[in-house]
Amino acid sequence: MSFPVLNRDLLQAFVAVADCRSFTRAASTLNRTQSAISMQVKRLERQAGAELLFRSTAQVGLTPAGERLLHYARRMLVLNQEALGSLREHKLEGRVRLGIMDDYGMTVMPPLIAAFTKIYPNIHIEMETGLTAHMLTRLGRSFDLVIAMHPAGEGEGELLRREQAIWVSGEMDRAEHMNPLPIALSPEGCLFRKWAMDALDAANRPWRIAFVSHSLAAVEAIVLQGLAVTVVKSSTCPQRLRILSEADGMPALPPADIRLHRALVLPRPAILLAEHLTAALKIGLMT
Repeated sequence: MSFPVLNRDLLQAFVAVADCRSFTRAASTLNRTQSAISMQVKRLERQAGAELLFRSTAQVGLTPAGERLLHYARRMLVLNQEALGSLREHKLEGRVRLGIMDDYGMTVMPPLIAAFTKIYPNIHIEMETGLTAHMLTRLGRSFDLVIAMHPAGEGEGELLRREQAIWVSGEMDRAEHMNPLPIALSPEGCLFRKWAMDALDAANRPWRIAFVSHSLAAVEAIVLQGLAVTVVKSSTCPQRLRILSEADGMPALPPADIRLHRALVLPRPAILLAEHLTAALKIGLMT
């Protein structure tokens, strides 16, 4: 039994609508007309032999068939990019200045950048880690791309994924039982720092700042010794730290959005890296 070959442009239109939950926003993202995007999705639905999206006056959503196809569509677009990039732009030269949060810089970015440099060995990436709120003010001057954290549902840039903020402590010691609660945090400007203080104040839990550092590794080392608790992302939580919950007396924390910010003018190497990171992070490729 033969199957139709799914067209890249049709898949790209479908993924854009699925991400934006809107034909209008998808058309703007892809620099096409809304009618063109709608026609491409309909063509894809005919090829797939299934309805992929449901449309209402309020929103656009994925059908069960659309949910199944979305994962494969992302993978196919990534593979298409890698194949063409390897053949056409293998010798492309340049540099990309990337700003990223400390934890992503340690755990998420290294394998993704390694995969990118295998395709584009002459594109050099200069990565800086730290408080991305400060980096956004330098976007365009010091950075081509910044991957930053925002409160869920807020912020500009392209949504890559949603992260849950969690409390953590050392495996053996019980810093969460101390009164006042010792906390280890990043300096002013860190979203998790504000959330931690606000949540403890709202819960009427006495606390004190025991340690402050720009280095996430230094904060984790203090927590590991049972000297304080801290807040991390659930996806990057070190295995040697213990996750705390409301059962441990810790107040709930909100989720955060991870968004990609691009400078207004991007060289071709930065565009390629942005596409690579977007596709990889949206389908969860961390290894």
